[in-house]
Amino acid sequence: MSKTRAVIPGSFDPITYGHLDIIERSADRFDEIHVCVLKNSSKGGTFDSEERMNLIRGSVEHLSNVKVHHFNGLLVDFCNQVGAKTIIRGLRAVSDFEYELRLTSMNKKLNSNVETMYMMTSANYSFISSSIVKEVAAYKADISAFVPPNVEKALKEKFNV
Repeated sequence: MSKTRAVIPGSFDPITYGHLDIIERSADRFDEIHVCVLKNSSKGGTFDSEERMNLIRGSVEHLSNVKVHHFNGLLVDFCNQVGAKTIIRGLRAVSDFEYELRLTSMNKKLNSNVETMYMMTSANYSFISSSIVKEVAAYKADISAFVPPNVEKALKEKFNV
């Protein structure tokens, strides 16, 4: 019997409880989840790729079927590399959908065998984004409700809090 594999891509700079919500719920539905740290050229990075992967690994160590990767290139090429036919994308609000629709359409044109599934982030995490968390952390506010403890510690170190 073949394993069902899905890819959850993102910049994860850093991983938040919103990301973790999507990863955990996906891990219940697929045999393998491949979290893929991609470079987003439109976003500046606070953490480098290796730091992001380590923060994700520390946040998902309770999930035995989650693997963490870094990839430079087309997401559909990464899907082929790991044998995944599903991309999972989290949505926080309707405003996310237009951007996601363009990505999905391009991925479908590039590889018609890979499907994209959208998962709504749980309501209590719908307002969280990595950029907002970083801004709040830079002002030395409490971010423990938004990120796992290992990420909170890393952000405090990064911003000398």
